[in-house]
Amino acid sequence: MKLVLTIVSVFLSFSFASNVDWGFFGHRKINKMAVLTLPQEMLGFYKKNIEYITEHAVDPDKRRYALKNEFARHYIDVDHWDTIPFNNVPRRLDQAVMKFGKLVCYQGEDTLTYSINEDQRSDFYKKLIYEYRYDTSVPIDDIGAFETEPKIDCETVVFENMMVQYGILPYFLEDFYKRLVWAFEKEDSKSILKISADIGHYIGDAHVPLHTTENYNGQLTGQTGLHGFWESRLPELFAEDSYDFLVGKADYISDMRPYIWDIITESHRLLPDVLRLEKELSQEFPKDQQYCFDERLERTIRTQCPEYAKAYHESMGTMVETRMQDAILAVGSFWYSAWIDAGQPNLNSLDKTDLTEKEIKAIEALENSVRSGAI
Repeated sequence: MKLVLTIVSVFLSFSFASNVDWGFFGHRKINKMAVLTLPQEMLGFYKKNIEYITEHAVDPDKRRYALKNEFARHYIDVDHWDTIPFNNVPRRLDQAVMKFGKLVCYQGEDTLTYSINEDQRSDFYKKLIYEYRYDTSVPIDDIGAFETEPKIDCETVVFENMMVQYGILPYFLEDFYKRLVWAFEKEDSKSILKISADIGHYIGDAHVPLHTTENYNGQLTGQTGLHGFWESRLPELFAEDSYDFLVGKADYISDMRPYIWDIITESHRLLPDVLRLEKELSQEFPKDQQYCFDERLERTIRTQCPEYAKAYHESMGTMVETRMQDAILAVGSFWYSAWIDAGQPNLNSLDKTDLTEKEIKAIEALENSVRSGAI
């Protein structure tokens, strides 16, 4: 349902090509500027492939229309589980899956829900869940080894992975980082670039306050469309002319898990102001000056007027700019840290990567899925 609502809000509040996550502009800018944070040993390879890194920054958004459960990788509704500092939310995926997951027993028209007790969690995860940890639900054919009270006796038992249903962004980022380390170890230039571009996207998402809440589009507070307003409309109107994207040099991240969760926590800490300031402005600003019509991709769309957007932007001070700056530095630091953890392979021997005919066709198929809206 969340995926469907997100897609609907895209068309209601802004054009598709510029209203998913940071918008195509934002994600591309973040990845491109992250290249400039890298040390000389990495800079040559990434600069040779900066066009690829930039253009493919938006691939994860496109995959929402083609890949099962891709949507869950872009957010975590962490306020569904807890409040800052989120001590109730396990930082390890297996622990979170087991803590919040449920066994649902279907017996005719009746359903019963069971939790998995503490003693059963580790064994259950290893035997039945690990390969499905990113699936929303998993049918269990034989659950006899897991004693429950009352005893489960039903036609079908399904494990409901509640983490996927409420987002897995920080967990997926940690897994994806390991993939990047592997790509550097193998000196596989195509994998390095593909994973670098993708991971830049997910890191960018983690820096958006609305990617950390159930109220992801302002729909729970009468602010539907806020998602695209904050992270697409504002950067597109103001970033190019007024933001400073030179953020310094990438840092080595010695402990990736708390680093990722610090990003999530800081994004969520900003959420109350994101919501409050727009709500107050909408009540004060003339109603007939809040929304205008614009031409995008041969389509007339309804979007926030420049004057209204400017007022909202100014009310938040440097918040949007700072989150983009932090995202740029984090992306570069992820790339740099993965290279260090892989043993600092010599990237100068890696050539500029050209796509094969098969890869080009795969990209074209993805683009067609986006245009058709096929989910």
